[in-house]
Amino acid sequence: MSKLKGKVAVVTGGARDIGRSISLQLAAEGANVVINYNSSASKAEETKKMIDDAGGSCTIVQADLTKMAGVQKLKEATVAAYGNEVHVLVNNTGGIVARKNTGEVDEEFFDLLIDLNYKSTFFVTQSIVPLMNKGASIINLSSLAARNGGGGGAALYAASKGAITTLTRGWAKEFGPQGIRVNAVAPGMIATKFHDDFTPDEIRTNVAGMTPLRREGSADDVADLVVYLATDKSAYITGTNIDINGGLAFS
Repeated sequence: MSKLKGKVAVVTGGARDIGRSISLQLAAEGANVVINYNSSASKAEETKKMIDDAGGSCTIVQADLTKMAGVQKLKEATVAAYGNEVHVLVNNTGGIVARKNTGEVDEEFFDLLIDLNYKSTFFVTQSIVPLMNKGASIINLSSLAARNGGGGGAALYAASKGAITTLTRGWAKEFGPQGIRVNAVAPGMIATKFHDDFTPDEIRTNVAGMTPLRREGSADDVADLVVYLATDKSAYITGTNIDINGGLAFS
């Protein structure tokens, strides 16, 4: 039996890489999926087609979630497509944008990175929570960088993901009495466009070699964990920040 049959799931940044895998797996479990994207229109269309072809239900919504107008657009489109209740929210929007050491960061870049990784998560959740009831689940995407400070030129990115980790714990306390669970997943080196663009091959090879499982993770690895946290199989788990890094770092 599909674990999320008839449920509504919103996935921000759901068009490609980890977001795509999450969207596909939620749909495969029976969820009606709202996929948000900003600039990846062709990828969003591809992901929608994959879900449609598999017999799932999905709608795609272009919205810049660093802006309040975009947040409102996503909420309105979700309600228009699937009604007034959301059961799963995955805050996946985010990115490193560029590697910059502290002395290279100007105010514009600072605001862009914080808005992308932190502001979007905060205000999307603020917007969607009123549509959530007992049993709903929020899953935030943090990062191994939140634990270890990130690689070269990633201190600001790491700090923004550290904020997500802390926010997750605070929200677990705030929304728990309503029966809403809030967790975060913290991926390590995952084979995605993120590292294709910003991490040299030599570093990726070295990191994989230091990882006990001796490989990079896949987007599906992360999606498997997210789907678990989205379902009632994790009904007594909240406030956690789950590492998914092949054993590269752990508590």
